[in-house]
Amino acid sequence: MAARFDVVGIGNAIVDVIAQASDEFLAANGLVKSGMALIDAQRAEELYAKMGPGIEMSGGSAGNTMAGIAMLGGKGAFIGKVADDQLGKVYRHDIRSVGVTFDTPDLTDGTPTGQCLILVTPDAHRTMNTFLGACTLLTPADVDPAVIQGSQVTYLEGYLWDRDDAKQAFLKAAELAHAAGRKVALSLSDSFCVHRHHDSFLELVANHVDILFANEGEVTALYGGDFDSAAAAVRKHVDTAVLTRSEKGAVVLAGGQTYSVPAEPVAQVVDTTGAGDLFAAGFLHGYTTGRSPTDCARLGAICAAEIISHYGARSQADLKALAKAKLG
Repeated sequence: MAARFDVVGIGNAIVDVIAQASDEFLAANGLVKSGMALIDAQRAEELYAKMGPGIEMSGGSAGNTMAGIAMLGGKGAFIGKVADDQLGKVYRHDIRSVGVTFDTPDLTDGTPTGQCLILVTPDAHRTMNTFLGACTLLTPADVDPAVIQGSQVTYLEGYLWDRDDAKQAFLKAAELAHAAGRKVALSLSDSFCVHRHHDSFLELVANHVDILFANEGEVTALYGGDFDSAAAAVRKHVDTAVLTRSEKGAVVLAGGQTYSVPAEPVAQVVDTTGAGDLFAAGFLHGYTTGRSPTDCARLGAICAAEIISHYGARSQADLKALAKAKLG
């Protein structure tokens, strides 16, 4: 059966608020530079009030990836939880405006929509403070079987792997996808996620995942040792492993082969927010349109290079035209 969607993403539906900040601002507010801290609603309100002018847009890792796929000309859907509040309306309108199908019902129990306050210092480092709010309350009931079975790939965001309901939603989606002969992809998201959920991540990857996305720190956190030994270990558990190494480029392990792709040149790195998300978007768009592993990784590198050249995780260039110009 032909797929209705190329990729459906399941993850945290979070409104990103991105603002410039100095190292002094971080220090004065007790923030660890380049870190990601989970905060409560009160802390989010206090920090938001102190931030300078910001850009607000739909975010969250899988949401960013789905937006990237849509901007490349692919057909993407998203499953995530927002509240029936103003930020929820911002999220729903924004992600739909770029062409992503998003029909998950609003949460109505009074829990606010999640938000990520992203402070970018002049050296392009991002410091994230995340109030998860409604997005953590995704349940298996929110996983639409028709959407999963109608997607070539179901893409899972490791950040969401925390609450039991969310874990069950992931497992339901993976089982539905595989029953329909579709593929399941997972992003490990962050090294702290790997350390927090190490054993259950190992089980998830080994038994439910076909395509794994990880950076060097994440894959070594999961399998131990150095990059080469971790790469050798992951090859035994998934069909395809996509391992990014920042300025060193990326390595794709697929079909018993190793494909290495250099990083795409960038005139100036402004903000690394969304780099991994857009790499995954490029790779998955290439994968679902039948490109080679090398071209998939090159497309990922092209998208990542565009996104780090400016603030925010939405492309300021025509990604579809950019991909055509560089890859044909």
